[in-house]
Amino acid sequence: MSANSVSLAYLVAAVLFILTLKGLSSPTTARRGNMFGMIGMAIAVLTTLSVTHNWQYILIAIAVGGGIGALVARRIEMTAMPELVAAMHSLVGLAAVLVAMAAFNNPVAYGIALPGELLHGSNRIELFIGTFVGAITFTGSIFAFGKLSGKLSGRPLRFVGQHWLNLALGIAMLAFGIAFFLEPSWTPFLIMTAIALLLGVLLIMPIGGADMPVVVSMLNSYSGWAAAGIGFTLNNNMLIIAGSLVGSSGAILSYIMCKAMNRAFFNVILGGFGGEAAVASEDDGVQKTHRSGSADDAAFLMGNADSVIIVPGYGLAVARAQHAINEMSKALTEKGVKVRYAIHPVAGRMPGHMNVLLAEAEVPYEQVVEMDEINNEFADTDVVLVIGANDVVNPAAKNDKSSPIYGMPILDVYKARTVLVVKRSMATGYAGLDNDLFYMDKTMMVFGDAKKVVEDVIKALA
Repeated sequence: MSANSVSLAYLVAAVLFILTLKGLSSPTTARRGNMFGMIGMAIAVLTTLSVTHNWQYILIAIAVGGGIGALVARRIEMTAMPELVAAMHSLVGLAAVLVAMAAFNNPVAYGIALPGELLHGSNRIELFIGTFVGAITFTGSIFAFGKLSGKLSGRPLRFVGQHWLNLALGIAMLAFGIAFFLEPSWTPFLIMTAIALLLGVLLIMPIGGADMPVVVSMLNSYSGWAAAGIGFTLNNNMLIIAGSLVGSSGAILSYIMCKAMNRAFFNVILGGFGGEAAVASEDDGVQKTHRSGSADDAAFLMGNADSVIIVPGYGLAVARAQHAINEMSKALTEKGVKVRYAIHPVAGRMPGHMNVLLAEAEVPYEQVVEMDEINNEFADTDVVLVIGANDVVNPAAKNDKSSPIYGMPILDVYKARTVLVVKRSMATGYAGLDNDLFYMDKTMMVFGDAKKVVEDVIKALA
């Protein structure tokens, strides 16, 4: 292919990626958006192969990676989607680091230097940025994967002087980056990379489980900027555009998540919450009582209501109850009950987690309502069914100034006439906070596996 044809093909792929983001902005156009993305990626890959001499090795790598990806996609459960996303982010970061190393090792082959010449200053800066952002993304995503999958504790991991150590390492990384810029050699490059790899772990360690949705979107942004940085090095406009789209969309999403949690972005990055509150709630010495009932009781209350709002949370995903909850909704609708789903922006372990689950179960889009649109309607709702959610319905965010989540926007479930809460036990949520909603007079706890409880409700409704 000629140079103009290659540029045109990459431009078409970039436009398709933009259309992908536009399509993914709405559930009704998400399938079309995904299709645009797949076509764009296919064009980009085929165009790259057309200008590559050793395309056989690339095809082998694609076959191996594609085979592993297809196997993982078939076996992965929806509950594991957040940690899968974190794992994918880590691979993007690693790819950026490896490409930067390869480009520095043989700049002539990458077309960024002539034989016998040193790397241009701008290329050194690009390599530095792409490498350290990619390295931080790689190890940070691996640590986030450990927290999300339960292999590591979801509580913040802190030690004395942690922020000062991070600052010192950041300055050291920048110093070696400057040394690499002044005199490009492997020693400052590798030391800078090693420091960035360590920083990736240290930056995620102090972030608590409740802030994980922000971390996921933040790492998504990092991976995009890493790809864009390498795109500049390789003089690849398509990679620059695609990386910038991912980076900017991830940054915007991180802002939206922080706003939904009433958290400052740097407050999340520098600390996280949830580690100490659980201990305080267990040791305050106050005995609280709650009211419990059965699935039959829940079926009676919902079956005789005019309106029901369902609030899904991570527990719904763990129990794989999304299909059962849709079947229950249909049974209630047949009885003349108005059913809707209230979605909090940070419900679950990643942005949009609940929307994906409900879409998989083919819940009608018009029944799924975002927090800002439905909050005013809880006061006029007969029954709210909270299934697997905890922190996003905790009234402490509105009435307890000493709570770590005070000021965080929540779903106003406590305003409904009757509240049903499906949980396995009275255990705290991911933020480690007790929930006053569970002890209100209007609340009835229904203990058990979410899927089993919902199936029993369906039987009772029949």
